[in-house]
Amino acid sequence: MGSVEALRQQQTSVTLKDREAATMAEGELLGVRWVSQRRLIPVSPQASRDSRLSFCTKMCYGIGGVPNQVASSATAFYLQLFLLDVAQIPAAQVSLALFGGKVSGAAADPVAGFFINRSRRTGSGRLMPWVLGCTPFIAMAYFFLWFLPPFTSLRGLWYTTFYCLFQALATFFQVPYTALTMLLTPSPRERDSVTAYRITMEMVGTLMGATVHGLIVSGAHGPHGCEDAALPRQATVSPDATRLYCIAAAVVALTYPVCSSLLCLGVKERPAASAPASGQGLSFLAGLGLTARHPPYLKLVVSFLFISAAVQVEQSYLVLFCTHASRLHHHVQSLVLTILVSAVLSTPLWEWVLQRFGKRTSAFGICVMVPFAILLAAVPTAPVAYVVAFVSGVSIAVSLLLPWSMLPDVVEDFELQHQHGPGLETIFYSSYVFFTKLAGAGALGISTLSLEFSGYQAGACQQAEEVVVTLKVLIGAVPTCMILIGLCILMVGPAPKAPRQDTSRQLSLQRRTSYSLT
Repeated sequence: MGSVEALRQQQTSVTLKDREAATMAEGELLGVRWVSQRRLIPVSPQASRDSRLSFCTKMCYGIGGVPNQVASSATAFYLQLFLLDVAQIPAAQVSLALFGGKVSGAAADPVAGFFINRSRRTGSGRLMPWVLGCTPFIAMAYFFLWFLPPFTSLRGLWYTTFYCLFQALATFFQVPYTALTMLLTPSPRERDSVTAYRITMEMVGTLMGATVHGLIVSGAHGPHGCEDAALPRQATVSPDATRLYCIAAAVVALTYPVCSSLLCLGVKERPAASAPASGQGLSFLAGLGLTARHPPYLKLVVSFLFISAAVQVEQSYLVLFCTHASRLHHHVQSLVLTILVSAVLSTPLWEWVLQRFGKRTSAFGICVMVPFAILLAAVPTAPVAYVVAFVSGVSIAVSLLLPWSMLPDVVEDFELQHQHGPGLETIFYSSYVFFTKLAGAGALGISTLSLEFSGYQAGACQQAEEVVVTLKVLIGAVPTCMILIGLCILMVGPAPKAPRQDTSRQLSLQRRTSYSLT
């Protein structure tokens, strides 16, 4: 709606800025550029094409985000089931492990932003060394997260430690990777395009993670453990369960060095040739204080705080719901695959919708899953479950694409209003991930603790009726309320407009003369 109103205003009146933009466009045809001081400076014909990114660059950048999504997908769908039914840890300890891991990842975001903000540029750039440096350590942490230690008394501490370590390292990997979007090109359209590539490849990674991991460990949860479900006894774990989970963990961990290498080979940061070796921009804490007081950024963070938490709860409890609250345990792999394939296929469509109808209008696609989630909790049958899985995938796609498409607009809106020099991208991105992870930690921790209060028995063939009701609430009512609250916050007040090409060039010129990450 905001883009339609902007178009009408451009059609009905011509302002001074419009005349300046027209003059700038006319000047560019003559080989000159119009700057904010209303003077013309010559540029080479190649300069107008510098902001365009090749297909290879976009693909390599998208591939760089695959490992974290592969690992996150596997943990989102299967870690809770693994801890409860394979490691057979009490639900209260599982709640502590999940909460501690998410908080660890959230706390690592501002820390990552602080250290990256103060790091020096190297031959491979400023952000790329952080991505490459985290790769071997995060792969090892992920593997041991799925390793079943021989002792039983301290298993809760084991998995809490490695989940916290994995989440923290994943943050130090993801923050510089996502912030790299702002340094690839000054063009808003190209940034939206490379963001779509990234989200699409991350969707593919999510699909790979859930599918590959699920197929490998499917033998660990065969029907042989509960032939007589009427008896309230403990299910037996497959003798090969430990080996299968270790194989799945090794396969996923291997994606980190492979994809990071392709990212390093195919993507190059655009350093400022005139940037000093160490910048004199704002300190991290000062920049964090400014970003926290920027209204468009606050609205974006708070709204997707609820929406992302809803998606995490939906993902985490789908497998448990199908296993213990319905007779859909034979359809778990197919339902997860349906969600992820739907999300991958709908991502290019949502990118077109974003460009055609605007980002705020596209946000209504998130609420499509609301009535279907309630329907699944009320009618947990196979046909309904597949319809819900397909629609949920469509909504999850836009919920993942939209914030990362809006965040660059918020960053440039901030830079236009504050003359402190650009380069606060890392602070914006790290603090956004911090708040969304913190919300996910609270949602998953409290919801898992509710299973403990309802009487969940780790590894039991059949759960009590209170557990079934709790799972239905967690899969239906909880995500519904969170999504509706998030959308209401997002729709209140005006949204930051995507910057025009001339504005983007002006900010690009500022980055070449003052870059606070240097």
